Amino acid sequence: MALTYLTHKAFESRVLFMDAPKTLQQAIVYFSDPERAFVYAVNLRWPDKKIACPRCGNDKHSFIKTRLLWFCKGCKKQFTVKVGTIFEDSPIGLDKWMTAVWLLVNCKNGVSSYELARGLGITQKSAWFMLQRVREALRDAGAQTPDDQIGGFGAVEVDETFIGGKAKNMHKSRRVKLNAINSNTSEPYKYVNKTIVMGMLDRKLRKVRAAVVPNTKRETLQKHILNEVFGGSKVYTDQWLGYQGLEKKFAHEVVNHLETYVDGQVHTNGIENFWSLLKRGLNGTYVAVEPFHLRRYVDEQVFRYNNRKGLNDQQRFELAMSQINGKRLTYAELTGKDTDTLHTTPTGTGETQVPF
Repeated sequence: MALTYLTHKAFESRVLFMDAPKTLQQAIVYFSDPERAFVYAVNLRWPDKKIACPRCGNDKHSFIKTRLLWFCKGCKKQFTVKVGTIFEDSPIGLDKWMTAVWLLVNCKNGVSSYELARGLGITQKSAWFMLQRVREALRDAGAQTPDDQIGGFGAVEVDETFIGGKAKNMHKSRRVKLNAINSNTSEPYKYVNKTIVMGMLDRKLRKVRAAVVPNTKRETLQKHILNEVFGGSKVYTDQWLGYQGLEKKFAHEVVNHLETYVDGQVHTNGIENFWSLLKRGLNGTYVAVEPFHLRRYVDEQVFRYNNRKGLNDQQRFELAMSQINGKRLTYAELTGKDTDTLHTTPTGTGETQVPF
């Protein structure tokens, strides 16, 4: 049943949620109604019903019901529910955006841009851009204050992994280049030309923090640990030299993988399980991921891992949607190019024919 709005005040004062979808099939049907998708997005973005202009913050505005947008009386500009979010300047409707978010956060091994493009009836390039913007919304900023740090009451496992193609699968000319690099570096051959991801798992909270790092040097690894882990916590690592000296700040214990993988409570099997989930998605679903974009794929897997228990598909979707504000990502920023070739004309401010 379509919803009708008489004035923007009547719209803001009503609770317009219908039965929220709990499965993918229900979500597709639910968001196929433009007004219903619009109402759902508005309630998630402004749960207190106090709609304010995302540009100037003014709450004085008029609602244009025929176009599902507002006119701000402060900055004298129009704004939609998309402005200031990952959806901004996208001509793709919210019905497709909602489905894309639902799939990405609930599919255990992710969803490829080719598969999403076929399912939504859009180009692969647009689907890839959509997924990258959703991954940007899923990003965990990490510990901004001491209260955000992990550890304290539970042990923390710390480890790093290497992401990249295997030398045996490379073309002969590429292996020759790697051999030349290998002759001028102290790194083992199998680690040359790979991207390094460092991760930390809080055993008690079952939460992971992970980030792409430039190297495995002591100052790099320990800087991340000092920032993310509460001082004095139990920290378990392998015997890598980069972790030496942690005992000055933490209760640091080491498991020697040359001898055993588990020594009582001292092991890194939990974070290595996360690595297996990450690589399963990278190798099986995405196949080839450029190092430049790897951070967002890591953020995607971290979100799913940290919210895999205690939440159903609907709650996981709503959590992701609650994080879309203030995480604008343009095509130029995504590709590192000077111009945004997909969206040369700004939209989202009333110029586009798409109402939201």
